[in-house]
Amino acid sequence: MTGTIVNTCTILAGSVIGSIFKKGIREEQQHALYTAMGLAAAGLGINAVVQNMPDSRYPVLFIVSLALGSLIGNWIDLDGRFRKLTEKLSMGQLSKGLSTGILLFCIGTLSILGPIQSALYGDHTYLFTNATLDFVTSMVLASTYGIGMALTAGVLFCWQGAIYGAALLLGNFMTAEMMTELSIVGGFLIASSGLSILNIKDCKTMNMLPSLVIPLCFCWIMEFFSK
Repeated sequence: MTGTIVNTCTILAGSVIGSIFKKGIREEQQHALYTAMGLAAAGLGINAVVQNMPDSRYPVLFIVSLALGSLIGNWIDLDGRFRKLTEKLSMGQLSKGLSTGILLFCIGTLSILGPIQSALYGDHTYLFTNATLDFVTSMVLASTYGIGMALTAGVLFCWQGAIYGAALLLGNFMTAEMMTELSIVGGFLIASSGLSILNIKDCKTMNMLPSLVIPLCFCWIMEFFSK
């Protein structure tokens, strides 16, 4: 749980700092911070793809996963539902900040893959990167909505803790092969998040989240029929 604890603490710290310097973070400074975080996310995603691609047993699986997952996500319209939920929950100023913060911190590739990597391999890289991104985001949000943004830290801890616990329970079913294929697809999604943060291309990464399920299902099926 080290990565999740660090991630939680960075949101708390960002919220405190942002509330202290309320309205003190100028728009150009916010853009500079988001540009840096976007580049970091894009680089991390590309690195995950490059590292895991040579070990893939199914070289075209990531293409099928991204295509099929994107079709499913667009059909369900995850991105549209996300926006509607944010608008629905955004009644007051703090409520708007909390709903936006919770969804941004929890519903992301790093926040989903991070606890899995941490539970199965003790690798906190994704969570530490997510912690840095969340630190900047919480600081900017708190500069607008106040110290109440610190409440999102508790929600994130419960969310990532639940994923961490589920990964530990299902650890025997998660093979190295599955994690390789999952990491490739996840790498592309992390890179797409970076492109969105940089305003290069709105990839609607949320609509692509079902892509993470495809390689797991495929590997389980292949393993079942190989027995």
